[in-house]
Amino acid sequence: MAKKSEKDVVGKATEVTVKATEKADKGKAAGEKYVFLFGGEGTEGDASMKNSLGGKGANLAEMSRLGLPVPAGFTITTECCNAYFALGGQFPEGLKKQVMTALAEVERLMGRKYGDAENPLLVSCRSGARQSMPGMMDTVLNIGLSTTTIPGLIAKTNNERFVWDSYRRLIMMYADVVMEKAEGIEPYDGKGIRRILDEMLDQYKYIKDCKADTDLTAEDLKTLAHAFKRRIKEVLGTEFPDDPMQQLWGGIGAVFKSWVGKKAVSYRRIEGIPENWGTAVNVQTMVFGNMGDSSATGVAFTRNPATGQNLFFGEWLLNAQGEDVVAGIRTPSPLNNATKTDQNRDMKSMEDMMPATYKELDAIRLRLEKHYRDMQDIEFTVEEGKLYMLQCRTGKRGGKAAVTMALDMLDDGLINETDAVLRVNPNQVMEFLLPIIEPKLEAKSQWLLKGLPAGPGSACGEIVFTSADVVRATRMGKKVILVREETNPEDVEGMRDAVGVLTARGGMTSHAALVARGWGKSCIVGASEMQVDAPNKTLKVGDKTLREGALITMNGSAGTVYEGALRLVEPTAGEDYAEFLRFMSIVDKLRTMGVRANADTAVDARKARSFGAEGIGLFRMEHMFYGEGSAKPLFLLRKMILCITVADRVAVLKELFPYMKNDIKGTMEAMDEFPVTIRLLDPPLHEFLPHSQLGRLELSKALGIAEDEVRKRVDALQENNPMMGHRGVRLSVTYPEMTEYQARAIFESAAELIRDGKKVIPEIMVPITCDVRELRHTKEIVERVYAEVVRRFDLKKLKYKLGTMIEIPRAALLADQMAADAEFFSFGTNDLTQLTFGFSRDDIGSFMSAYLDQRILAADPFQTIDQSGVGALIEMATLKGRAVRPDLKVGICGEQGGDPASVEFCYKTGLTYVSCSAFRVPVARVAAAQAAIKAAKQ
Repeated sequence: MAKKSEKDVVGKATEVTVKATEKADKGKAAGEKYVFLFGGEGTEGDASMKNSLGGKGANLAEMSRLGLPVPAGFTITTECCNAYFALGGQFPEGLKKQVMTALAEVERLMGRKYGDAENPLLVSCRSGARQSMPGMMDTVLNIGLSTTTIPGLIAKTNNERFVWDSYRRLIMMYADVVMEKAEGIEPYDGKGIRRILDEMLDQYKYIKDCKADTDLTAEDLKTLAHAFKRRIKEVLGTEFPDDPMQQLWGGIGAVFKSWVGKKAVSYRRIEGIPENWGTAVNVQTMVFGNMGDSSATGVAFTRNPATGQNLFFGEWLLNAQGEDVVAGIRTPSPLNNATKTDQNRDMKSMEDMMPATYKELDAIRLRLEKHYRDMQDIEFTVEEGKLYMLQCRTGKRGGKAAVTMALDMLDDGLINETDAVLRVNPNQVMEFLLPIIEPKLEAKSQWLLKGLPAGPGSACGEIVFTSADVVRATRMGKKVILVREETNPEDVEGMRDAVGVLTARGGMTSHAALVARGWGKSCIVGASEMQVDAPNKTLKVGDKTLREGALITMNGSAGTVYEGALRLVEPTAGEDYAEFLRFMSIVDKLRTMGVRANADTAVDARKARSFGAEGIGLFRMEHMFYGEGSAKPLFLLRKMILCITVADRVAVLKELFPYMKNDIKGTMEAMDEFPVTIRLLDPPLHEFLPHSQLGRLELSKALGIAEDEVRKRVDALQENNPMMGHRGVRLSVTYPEMTEYQARAIFESAAELIRDGKKVIPEIMVPITCDVRELRHTKEIVERVYAEVVRRFDLKKLKYKLGTMIEIPRAALLADQMAADAEFFSFGTNDLTQLTFGFSRDDIGSFMSAYLDQRILAADPFQTIDQSGVGALIEMATLKGRAVRPDLKVGICGEQGGDPASVEFCYKTGLTYVSCSAFRVPVARVAAAQAAIKAAKQ
C-alpha cells in the first residue's frame, strides 16, 4: 500500500482552502458556531439552513421540530468543513469544546453516556452536502464500541450476537473509511482493506457453511472481529483504535476528507456542484436494525421514484443495518404489497410482517410530503419494534417520474405552475425522447434475464465488467454496458460513461439505482439469475456464458435483458408523451426567450419543429456535401474549387445550384411561418478535396487536365492552420460568385414558396467575420441578387434579414460597428470559445481531462459557456450592438444552446433566442422557462 502524505490528501481542496482561509480566521476571532443540536425541544436548526447544515442535517432538525421520532444528535457545519481544509486538515479552534457540549446534551436526551462501560451511547458519523450526492461521501456506523463498552452493551441488551455483529461492522467501515481512504492510502493491487475483509468474511461463511451473514453466531462474529483487527494491523501498519473518543474524531475528520475523495470529486464535476460548498457532518445516536427479527432497516420514497405513481414505495431488510440496503449487498424486500413486482412477489413485505409499524411509517410519509410539498427520500430503522427516522430529503427521480409528480402535485394544489416547472431538471425531459426497443421485435424476442427496472429507456452495447474498462472503451468510441455484482460509489465514472448499468444484486433504492435514475441512465438491478465473474470477465445465466465484448440489449423501463443487439427506435406517443406535452405547454407559457434548432435538411427541420423549435438558428449550407445523396454535389464542389477562372467556376456553380436550392427550399417549407437562418458556406475548402488517386483521376477527366496538375492544385490549397484559414466570409471576398449563387438559391426558394402561399422568413448569416467591411462586401452581393430575384418573380416584397455569426473576438469587440450593417448576431460559441481560449476543439482530448481533474477549469468550455471570458464577450457585444441597433436580434447557435447553465446565462444577458440540436430543444425550452421564473423571483 502506498500512503499519501496528509498534505497530499488535504491538498485536493486547494480552491476550498484559498476561499475559506479568511473565513476560518474570522471564525476563530468571532467564536463562530459550528455545531447545531437536533432531537427534542433543544433543536437548533431547521430546513432553511441547508447551506450550513447540509440537506441531511437541515432535515433532521426539521423532522425533530415536527415531533417525529429522530434519534438525537448534532450537525457540524459546512463552514467548519471549509475551515478544516483552510487549516491544512486541522479542526478549527473551539470545535472540540462545542462538540463535547453537544455530546453531553445528546447523552442527557438519550439517557446513555458515550464511552461508558455500563450504559454506552453509540453514534454514527454521516456526511450531508447541501445537494444530495448518494453514496459519494463516507459514513461510519457503530462508533464507540470498544473493549470497554462491549461488555456493558451485551449486558444491557442481553443480545451478544447483535453486539459482536455491530462491532465487526464498525471495524470494517472504520478501517475502510478512516484508516485507509481518509489517509490517502492507495492499494498497490487495487484491493483495498474493505475488500480484503469482505473476502475473509465470505471465506469464513464458506467454512461454517453459512449462506448469509445472519447465520453467523455471536462466537463466529467475535472470532471474525479479532481476525479483522490482526489483518488491519498487517495491511495498514496501525492498530484499530480501541478508544471511543479517538474513533469519534477519526470519523468526523474522515467524513470531511471524503468531500475531496475521488468519487465525490468526479460526481461533483458531473453534476456541476461547486467545490467550495463543503459537507456537513451529522453525529447521531445509533439505533439498531440488527437486533433480531423485531428490528429492521429500510429506505423509502413517498412516491415511486421510477414512475412517479402516488404509491408509498420502498425496500426493507429484517435484522440489518442501513448499509445493507443501499450498498446492494443483500436484495431487500418490498415495503408493501401494492408495489411488489414479478421479481419480489414471494418476498414478505413490511406491511405484512410489521403492520403497526408500517402504518406509523405510512402516516409519517404523508405528513412529510405535505410539509415539504415534494417527494421525499426517507431512511428509517426499527429497533425492537420502535420506529426511528434517520433521514428525509428531496428524492431523486427519473425524468418521466418528475413530470408525473409535478403535474399530480399541481392538480392536487400542493404546488403552482412555476413550482411544477422548477421541479424538473431540464435534462430530464430527454427521457421522453430516449430510444426504446422496437416493440414488435421485442414482443417476439425471448429475454435472457430479468431484474428490477431502475432506470429509464433502452440501451444496447458490449458488456464490460469494470468502471475503468468502461471509461477506456468509451474513449475508443464504443457503446458499453457496465455489468457488476453490485455497483459501489467508486464506479461513478464508469456509470456515467456507460450507456446502461446491469447489476446482479441490489434493489430499487441501491446506489446503482439512485445514481442511474438521477442521470436518466438505463439501469436494471437485482438480476439475481446472473452470475458475474469480473476477474475472468464472464457473465453466466443458466448454462449460457457471455464474455466481455458480447452484445446485449436492455430495457431499463421493464427490467428485461436480451442477448445480442435489438433495434432501438424513438418512443411512440402514449400516456407518458401526453403528460410530456402538457408539461411543455406550461413551460412555454412561462418562457420568454425563443428556442430554435440547428438543422440542415427538411427531415431534420420537421423533427425540430415536432420538438417545439420556433425556427432554425443554424442551417449549414455545406450539409449537401456530406451523407446520403452527396456524391454528385460533392464532385461538383471539388470541381469548382479546382477551377482557375471565374467563368469555369460559374459554370460549375450553375450545375451545383439545383442541389443548393433543393435543401434550402425543403427546410424553409418545413419551417413554414418560422425563421430559417442560413449560414453561407463556412468550412475550409481543402476539407472537400480528394486525396485518393481515384478521386484525382475523376477530377482530371472532368476538368480536362492532367492528374499531376490536379495534385498540384490540391497541394496548393493545403493550409497550416485551416480553422483560421480560407473559409467563411473570406470565400465571399475571394470568390464573390460563390456568395452570389448561394444568395440566389435562398431568394429563389423563398420566392417560389411565397408564390405557393407559404410564409417564409429567410435570414442570411455571414460566418467568421472580423471587420464590418467584410460584411458590407457580402451585403452588396446579397442586395444585388435580392433585387434581381424580386424583379424576376414580380414580388412586391420578400422579407429577409442579413446578419453575421460572431465567432472571432475582434468582431465582438467591434460589435457596434458590425451592428450598423447586421440585423442580427448569432454567436458561434464553438469557434468563439476556440479562438478566445486558444484551444483547438478537435484536440482538447489530450489535456482537458487533466484541466478538469486538477480544477484548472471548472467545466469544459465547449460544453458550457465560459461566462467569465467567452460570456463577457457575448455580453459586451450584445450591449454594444443594441446601442447602435436597439431591435438587434441576438442568439447563439453552438451546442451550448442546449446546455441549461448556458441557456440561463443567455437569458440573463438578454439574448433573443438560443439554438441547439433538435433533440436538445425540449431541454432548452425548460431551461429558458426556469431562467425566466428565477429572474422574476429575484
